[in-house]
Parts: sequence; structure tokens; C-alpha cells
Amino acid sequence: MAVEPLRWHGDRLELLDQRLLPDQAVYVSCRTAAEVAQAIRDMVVRGAPAIGCAAAFGVALDKGSPSSYEVLAKSRPTAVNLFWALERMKKAKGLKAGAEAIYAEDLAANRAMGKLGAKLVPRNARVMTHCNTGALATAGHGTALGVIRSAKDKKVSVIACETRPYLQGARLTAWECVQEGIPCTLITDSMAGHLMARGEVDVVIVGADRIAANGDVANKIGTYALAVLAKRHRIPFYVAAPVSTFDMGTRKGTDIPIEERAADEVTGYRGTRWAPQGVAVRNPAFDVTPAELVTGIITERGVVRSPNRKKIQALISTGA
Repeated sequence: MAVEPLRWHGDRLELLDQRLLPDQAVYVSCRTAAEVAQAIRDMVVRGAPAIGCAAAFGVALDKGSPSSYEVLAKSRPTAVNLFWALERMKKAKGLKAGAEAIYAEDLAANRAMGKLGAKLVPRNARVMTHCNTGALATAGHGTALGVIRSAKDKKVSVIACETRPYLQGARLTAWECVQEGIPCTLITDSMAGHLMARGEVDVVIVGADRIAANGDVANKIGTYALAVLAKRHRIPFYVAAPVSTFDMGTRKGTDIPIEERAADEVTGYRGTRWAPQGVAVRNPAFDVTPAELVTGIITERGVVRSPNRKKIQALISTGA
């Protein structure tokens, strides 16, 4: 595996500190659930599947104590994989084995998604993506970027939106593409519509942090705007996510809690401030894309085209 976001050693979990990429590759060592939770809050590790894996190992580190579940559940509110992993760990017979199984299954799911999704990507396609959905956001390989990896032999290229304000596209997606020799062009988020209008985008593929029962998708802020633009320009808009990202207990996207992060992520970056003191700031970390804007959801079990509640329920039932 070219990129290892998590390293499990039995008595500790090492997390690649994604705040320092692409400049430095440094691992943070966690020996308690509280340390894992802090790493999740601080964005040392991010991406819904990776958060779920990290949380599972956090429970194992604390031997399943009630406090471990509590502290981890409070770390990030939007990514449903976190809560899915915690619930699964409550039922695990062996905690370390349970966490290792979640990790292994996520990696297998990503590779299955990649294989299925690659069939949807035309040869020589220019694929626009948002945020980071690669190995860094998962147990490995990736969701949306995993589809692109799997389609590499089709001579595809990536258009990576920088993803303000945390720059996951600029810092992380671009870095992963450079590491693996995938042609990648970085743009600011506001340039996406211009490129679509010029006919320079063939398909958009993004990830998801939570998918409601009706197919509405919560993903990194800016995703909704890309979906609207893609619809306007008749460009396929796909979401790649494992089945664990579906939240059948949430009826629609407006019921999904949206995390608001610190103002200083918007007013500056890494110690440099560009906004005036005293200005009000909003910093929602996610937005919701309605199901009617989604061409299809790529999962490890298959592709749900024009997603709706009935189709999603049928997909979920295949693994029952």
C-alpha cells in the first residue's frame, strides 16, 4: 500500500498526521480512546471510513470501557461511519479482532467499489473530485479516489478542487495523485463551473460522510455546488461510499447534523490571518446534496442509479 493512514500495533494506534501533509509524513501515536478521539477532533485523521476504523481501534485500546464509547462518539457528529463502528464494536466478541475486521473489511470494500466504479469511467476521462477520498480517508485505496485508482489503466486524469477552508484537495488528494503518478490538475473551488462550461470535465466523483435513507448525501462543504453545476452541464455526478455510510435511521438530508468548525479555519491558515479582526464567520464542514442530483451511488455491493429510498433499502437488504 503506497499510503498508510493507520498503523495498528496491538498496544497503540499510529495515525499519519494529515495536518502536516504534504510537507511532512509524521505519525501520531495513540494509546487510549481519549487520544484517538482528540486526534479525530484535531483532524489528524479524517475521512468517514478512516474515522470509523480509528474509533474501533480506540475502543480496543481501552478494552471496551463505557467511557471509550462516550468520548469517541463526541469526536465528530456528521460522519456516520464513526457511530456504525462503535455500535459494531459493542457486539464484538474480541475487541482487537473486531477492530482489525472493520479495518480489513473497509479495505476490501474500497477495492470492490473501485472495480465497480471504474466501469463507469470513460477512457481518457477528466474526473473532477472534491475533498480527499483516497487511502488517507479510509483503511486504504479510497472511495472516490479509489475508483480513479482502479481506472488508472484507462488513462484518466484528475481535476482536484482545493476544498476550502481546510484544503484537503490541495494538500491531500493532489499529494496522493503525485505519489502514484496519476495526472492531476489542482483548481480553486470557484473554478469548477468555468471548466464544466468549457467542456473540460467528463465526470464528477465524490465521497460521502453520511447518506440518508432517501439518498440525500452529506459530504464536504462545496459538494452541493458541484452537484448543481454538474446537473446544469449534464455531467454524471457519482458518489462512492461503503454501505456503512448509509444511515437508514435518518429519513432525509435535512435531518443530518452538520458540524460547525472553528472560525480560524476560515480567517487564515497555519498562523497566517487574512481576514479582519471582528468579522463574523460561518464554517459548516459539510453540506447536503439532494438525491435527485446524484447520478448513482457506488458501493461495494453495487451501483444504485438515481437513488431513492426503495432502491437503497433493497441494496441494504442484500447483506442482511
